[in-house]
Amino acid sequence: LCALCNIGYFALSTTLTVLMPIDDLAEIDYSLNSLPAVFQPFIDLDLKGIVYPAGNYSGPPYVAAPFTIPDQSDSMLYLAFSEYFFQTCSFAYYTAGAFNITIAEEVKSGKLFYLFFSFFLQTCSYFNISTEIFGSIIPEVAKYSVTPYPVMLKLMATEIPIISLEQDSFTAEIQGSMEVFAVLPDSTTHSLFTVNIAANTSIALNIFDQKLMGSLCLNRLQFSLTHSNVGFFEISLLENILSYILQTEVIPSANGK
Repeated sequence: LCALCNIGYFALSTTLTVLMPIDDLAEIDYSLNSLPAVFQPFIDLDLKGIVYPAGNYSGPPYVAAPFTIPDQSDSMLYLAFSEYFFQTCSFAYYTAGAFNITIAEEVKSGKLFYLFFSFFLQTCSYFNISTEIFGSIIPEVAKYSVTPYPVMLKLMATEIPIISLEQDSFTAEIQGSMEVFAVLPDSTTHSLFTVNIAANTSIALNIFDQKLMGSLCLNRLQFSLTHSNVGFFEISLLENILSYILQTEVIPSANGK
């Protein structure tokens, strides 16, 4: 049996593609970690499941913890993903700069792939974002920019998003920043203010009609003002308005799709 296992392992290792592109930014290594464990009723395959930035195969700053699949036999296939897989995925996309996003007036929500930033963009799409809109929330912006100008937002993750698995759900801790610019008639931009963003989101997982479904939830959204060219102001009103729109409009709409 061991000889057959070795033959099978050799066959798999020579035919199984080790690296596969996920998209232009990341690749996944799903090569075998060890010999397949062959038992009478089942076979265990231990795959790596490491996500790398495209073309950059330096090891991620995480240690893979061992885990086991529950001993069940009423299905043909059991597939399990560890927290390590999602951590390397977060690291890969952060390293590739995927979380650095510029939102202009003409950008559409379908262009973004990452939950929090797409949430934020959909929130902005409820308005024709301009200095006039920001000025109605932040008086200092209205005083600084009497003439309404379009607004451009630059968002970036300042740390690797932290992914944590829990029973029937996973959470993402996101630390980022947002710089708000006024777009002048000659297409130049002028920085208005910059805020740090701390967000905690979760996705509750369940199976419905033989499909894995996710229900999104924004647990926390906090802003802090780090720099302003329009003078100091309280950021809490902007934080509360955006949080309310996310909670009542954007996330329920996303969950309904």
